[in-house]
Amino acid sequence: MSGHDHDHHHHGHHHHHDDHSELSDTELRVRALETVLTEKGYVDPAALDLLIETYETKVGPRNGARVIAKAWADPAYRARLLADATPAIAELGYAGRQGEHIVAVENTERQHNMVVCTLCSCYPWSVLGLPPVWYKAAPYRSRAVIDPRGVLRDFGFELPSDTDIRVWDSTAEIRYLVVPQRPAGTEGWSEEQLADLVTRDSMIGTGFARSPTQAAT
Repeated sequence: MSGHDHDHHHHGHHHHHDDHSELSDTELRVRALETVLTEKGYVDPAALDLLIETYETKVGPRNGARVIAKAWADPAYRARLLADATPAIAELGYAGRQGEHIVAVENTERQHNMVVCTLCSCYPWSVLGLPPVWYKAAPYRSRAVIDPRGVLRDFGFELPSDTDIRVWDSTAEIRYLVVPQRPAGTEGWSEEQLADLVTRDSMIGTGFARSPTQAAT
């Protein structure tokens, strides 16, 4: 595994692809078709952007939210997830398209985990859907390693000074999934209710799960 704290950054792996190798032949053809349709005026780029945003923030991350909710509700599943995430996630029907392994890292009171891909944009598509634009942007990819507290501040929250931050660098072979802390006040909640509290950013480590109060608004 490739993990490091915010004071040290070492690359112990090689990235074997650029962003486009994440796409299958079918997806590449779809992209080309979208371009043609947009140029001919058959597709409204704004509507297309809205569709993509919906998949990025709502549809795609639902898989991961179900994984996290089950881990929160089922201690035996949580243990399997943290021990070997790939088969644990496959139990729910989600698997990496290119055979990559997923490693689950758990946030605690003492340690907060963040995920980055410094050399490209490796991302756990099978559980989080499409990567957000900022995840692929150079400022995030570089600053997340150098100044993770500053990045988290930019996302709107500050961790206690005694909380260690560990940054995990994804590769073509290994993707990381953050297991956020379960919000207080959710005792007895069903997995479906818990899944509604899990955000995409909380599974990357750039946010927290929603509280019951936030979910109600």
